[in-house]
Amino acid sequence: MNERLDKEIGPSSKITPSIFGCTPLGIALPLPSSFNPFIAIQVMQITDHKTIAKYYTALIEKDSQFTGIFYVGVKTTGIFCIPTCTARKPKMENVVFFSTTKEMLQNGFRPCKVCKPTQNAFEPPKEVQKAIELIHENPFEKVTDFQLKSNNLNPEKIRNWFKKYHDMTFQAYQRMIRINSAFQKLKSGKNVTDTAFDSGYESLSGFGYTFKNIVGKAPRQSQDKTVILISRYTSPLGPMFVCATDKGICLLEFTDRRMLETEFQDLQKRLNGVILAGENEHTKQLEKELQEYFEGARKEFSVPLHTPGTEFQNLVWELLQEIPYGETRSYQEQAVRLNKPSAVRAVASANGHNRISILIPCHRVIGKDGNLTGYGGGLERKRWLLEHEKIH
Repeated sequence: MNERLDKEIGPSSKITPSIFGCTPLGIALPLPSSFNPFIAIQVMQITDHKTIAKYYTALIEKDSQFTGIFYVGVKTTGIFCIPTCTARKPKMENVVFFSTTKEMLQNGFRPCKVCKPTQNAFEPPKEVQKAIELIHENPFEKVTDFQLKSNNLNPEKIRNWFKKYHDMTFQAYQRMIRINSAFQKLKSGKNVTDTAFDSGYESLSGFGYTFKNIVGKAPRQSQDKTVILISRYTSPLGPMFVCATDKGICLLEFTDRRMLETEFQDLQKRLNGVILAGENEHTKQLEKELQEYFEGARKEFSVPLHTPGTEFQNLVWELLQEIPYGETRSYQEQAVRLNKPSAVRAVASANGHNRISILIPCHRVIGKDGNLTGYGGGLERKRWLLEHEKIH
């Protein structure tokens, strides 16, 4: 474990923190003293040989942590792609890298039909969006293949999309929405029988079986459970999971964040909760504020947060929110500000257990020697966020 911790603060420090992976369903990066990382985002075409080599490796390995960081144009075909494109990979001498789709288009490249880079490859296609709308129009009625076809939608395409991006079938997603709505009714005091039949189930046994499979308890034993709603947000850096309770946002992480399942389990345990697909006023407010943040129009967030954790962890998370937009601090500085200068390891560990990225800005913490240190969402995303905040 110490070897893993050493990577977080950097080789010059005697004390080392740990970064714990989070999200739901650390390598020190030295920078030359002459290099200003905050101007990199303004450079559209990538010309640095080391960066090109790194990006080409990410392209070959289909590394999703680079989604939104760069776009690759293929000289021989005139198309451009994102790192995770499944099309045949071009030779290194035949590619050029840019940091925006706008620059790719201005230089004469066409969007790849395989990865659809102008949609960021994770924005739900219109067919899927329409299918989701059909569910939410009446969450208690099952949307059948016949209904999908009646709306000129391809059931197979929709099933494949849900399996790929949510690791569940379209029908399973519908069941989660129905059970979520039923759960809310039970918690408001409605009896099980009425809830079951109002939710479109033809028998109590069928309702009870599905409810227990999803929630973990029978309907009559679940009133003490906290509902944790989960939805998906499409950011310029890749898709993110958003979780919220009725108190506020309790999780915001990139969907490829390491140890995702562990974080889900920990969150449910701490809140005595169950994660169900859905949205509430907090997730809707967050979506608006995140859009403003990524557009460079917002520097602070006002959406309520729900941060289950120890007293010390919450002190660290509150301190993270005090780091000014566009600035950074080291773990050591954070420990000093807490009046615990010898608790660098504990401070860094709490920093790593943060579940709400961007809003609780753990990306603004760097190594004592100024190096970019480990970040669960990936170092390239951390660099992008720092650069974004520096120039806006």
